[in-house]
Amino acid sequence: MLGVSTFHSTSLKTPSHSTTTRLNPTFPFSISISPSFNRSTTTKPLTIRAIDAAQSFDYESKIALQFHNSQKLKIAIIGFGNFGQFLATTFVRQGHTVLAHSRSDYSAVAQNIGVKFFPNADDLCEEHPEVILLCTSIISAQQVLLSLPFQRLKRSTLFVDVLSVKEFPKNFFLEILPNYFDIICSHPMFGPESGSSGWKGLPFVYEKVRIGNNETRVSRCEKFLDVFGREGCRMVEMSCADHDRYAAGSQFITHTVGRVLGMLTLESTPINTKGYESLLNLVENTSGDSFDLYYGLFMFNKNSLEMLERLDLAFEDLRKQLIAHLHDVVRNQLFEDAVKVQNLGDDSNHVARKHGQNGSAIVLSSKNQRSADARLHGYYRSNGSGQSDDSTKLKIAIIGFGNFGQFLAKTIVRHGHKVLAYSRTDYSDVARELGVSYFNDADDLCEQHPEVILLCTSILSTEKVLKSLPVQRLRRSTLFVDVLSVKEFPRNLFLQHLPPYFDVLCTHPMFGPESGKNGWKGLPFLFDKVRVGRDESRISRCDLFLDIFSKEGCRMVEMSCAEHDWHAAGSQFITHTTGRFLEKLKLEATPIDTKGYETLLSLVENTGGDSFDLYYGLFLYNINAMEQLQRFDLAFESLKKQLFDRLHGIYRKQVFQNEEKVRDFPERSMLPEKSEDSSVVSFSNTVDAK
Repeated sequence: MLGVSTFHSTSLKTPSHSTTTRLNPTFPFSISISPSFNRSTTTKPLTIRAIDAAQSFDYESKIALQFHNSQKLKIAIIGFGNFGQFLATTFVRQGHTVLAHSRSDYSAVAQNIGVKFFPNADDLCEEHPEVILLCTSIISAQQVLLSLPFQRLKRSTLFVDVLSVKEFPKNFFLEILPNYFDIICSHPMFGPESGSSGWKGLPFVYEKVRIGNNETRVSRCEKFLDVFGREGCRMVEMSCADHDRYAAGSQFITHTVGRVLGMLTLESTPINTKGYESLLNLVENTSGDSFDLYYGLFMFNKNSLEMLERLDLAFEDLRKQLIAHLHDVVRNQLFEDAVKVQNLGDDSNHVARKHGQNGSAIVLSSKNQRSADARLHGYYRSNGSGQSDDSTKLKIAIIGFGNFGQFLAKTIVRHGHKVLAYSRTDYSDVARELGVSYFNDADDLCEQHPEVILLCTSILSTEKVLKSLPVQRLRRSTLFVDVLSVKEFPRNLFLQHLPPYFDVLCTHPMFGPESGKNGWKGLPFLFDKVRVGRDESRISRCDLFLDIFSKEGCRMVEMSCAEHDWHAAGSQFITHTTGRFLEKLKLEATPIDTKGYETLLSLVENTGGDSFDLYYGLFLYNINAMEQLQRFDLAFESLKKQLFDRLHGIYRKQVFQNEEKVRDFPERSMLPEKSEDSSVVSFSNTVDAK
C-alpha cells in the first residue's frame, strides 16, 4: 500500500484540459505531464511511505487447510465386497483416507477407487485407523470381528457396523470389544442399486452405543456421521431394538415379497399397469442382494419369524377367501339349475302350446321369445346411419354408474359427447353435477337410441345386467362396449347373447379413479374390435369412441381378448394378489421406510380401493388365474423351505460339532476297576490323565 504526501500546484491552470500525473514505482519522484506539454508547470514531489511485501506463506489459507484436514478421517473398511466398495467411493470423494482389508484380493479395485488395500489385517491395524467399518455379511460378521488383532489398534478406535439388523451386532460388539473402544451401530438403508443416483433423502439409521466423553471422540463420531449427512441422507437416530422391530415389518417383508415374485420369473408385458411395474422394480432391487443378506434378516432379527408366519397366514386367508367365494358361486348355480328344472316340470301344464301339423307342442325358447318380443316392438326397423346430428360427437349410455362409470363420464362429457346413465342405485344427483342425463328405467334410456352402450358393471353382475337390458328398444347398429378387467368372458357373453347386427368392442382401461386421477397420459388402454360393421358410419363411430382415450394420451394397445387374459393373469392378478394379502398385514409407514417398502405401501393403497368382487372376477373369469395362484403359493413355500433348510443346516452343524467335542474328551469309567491284586484299586483313565 502506498503512503503519499499531499501536493499543491502553485501555478497550475486548467482552462480546458486536466494535468495527468504518473507515478513510476521505480523512481522516488513524480513526473507531471500536461496535455499541452507546458514545462512551466511545477509539482511537489511525492513521497513513498510504505509497500506491503508478499508474505512467505498465506497464513489464512494455512489455517483453512488445517481445519479442512481436521475434518478428515482415516477409515478402515473390513470386508471390501460390493457394499464396501460402494461406500468407499463416497468416502474417497469427500477426501477421507480409506484403507481396506478382505479375504478376497481386491487390490486392483481398491487402486482404481483410491483406496489402500491390505491383504493382512495386522498391517492394516498398525496404520492406526480412526474408524473400523465392518462391511461383512451378517453371517460372517462375528467371526471376522474375532479375527481382528485389536492389540495393534489405538485404544480409542471407533468401531462401526452397517448390517441390516442391529441388536445382533450391538450385542457382539459389547461382548467382544474391550470397553475402551467406541461403538456406533448404523444401517445405511440403501445399496449400490437404490443409491446409484445419490443418497439424498435415503434413510441412515444409527445408535451411538458407546462414545467416550472427551471432545476428540465426540468430534470423531460426528465427523463420521457427517459423511452421510453431507450426502443428503435422512439421518434417523434410533435404538437398535426399535430398528429391528420396524425392519421386520418393512425390510424383511419387502425382501420376502421381492424374492417370491422373483421366483415367478415375472416379465414385462404390453399391458403393464403402474402397480405391476412397481413389482418388477421391487424384484430388480431385491434380486441384486445375496441370499445370505436375506437369510441374515430372518436369522438374526428375532421379529422376522413372526412376520413370516403372519405373511403365511395372510396368504392362506386370501386363498381360502377366493376358494370359499368360488364354492358359493358354484353352489348357487347348482341350486338355480335345480330350481329351473323343477319349475319347468311344474309349469308344463300351464305353458301356452302351439300345435303343429303332427300335433306336437312347440315351446318358445327364451331366445325365440326375445326375437318375438323384438318383432312385437318393431325391433327390426332400419336405423339409417345411426349417427347423431354432430358427426364428431357420440351419444353414449353408461350402464352401471358407480365409481368407475362416473370416473369415465367426467372425461367423456369434457370431450363434448352426450352421456346418458342408468344404474340400480339412484345416482341422479351425481349425474346432474357431471352434466349427465340420468334414467331410473332402462327402457326409457334405450328409447333414446344411444349410439354406444358402455357396460361399467362389476364382472360378477355383467351377465345378469346384459340379459336384463331391453335391447329390442335399441337401434340395430348400436355399439356395445365393456371395460372389464378380464376380456374373454365379456367377449363370449356379448357374442352369445347379442344378435349379430349389434357391434361389439371389448376394452380395458388399465387404470382407475386412483391411478388415473392425475391424467391418463401414458396409461395403457387395451381394445379388441370383436365385431364392427363394415359400413363407414360404424367404423367411424368405433374410431370416435377410441379417440376419447387416444386424445387423453393413453397408450393404445390393440390385442385379442385371449392374449390380454394371458398377460393379465401374470401381471394384474399377481399385482392384486400381492396387494391384498399385504393389506391383511395392516402395514404402516415407519421412520425407516425404504423405497421398496414405500412401493408396497402404495400398492396396498391402490389395490385396497378396489372391491373384492373386482379381484374375485380376475380370479374366476380368467382361466389363467388359478395357475398363477398355484405358482405364487409354490414360490412362497419354496422360499420358506429354503430359509428353514438353511436354519436346519446350521443347527445340525452345531450339534455335530458338539458331539465331536464330547468325543475328544478322555473316556472316564464310572466305577473303579479291580486289579489282579484285589487290594489295589485302579482308575483306568487316571494314569493316562497324568
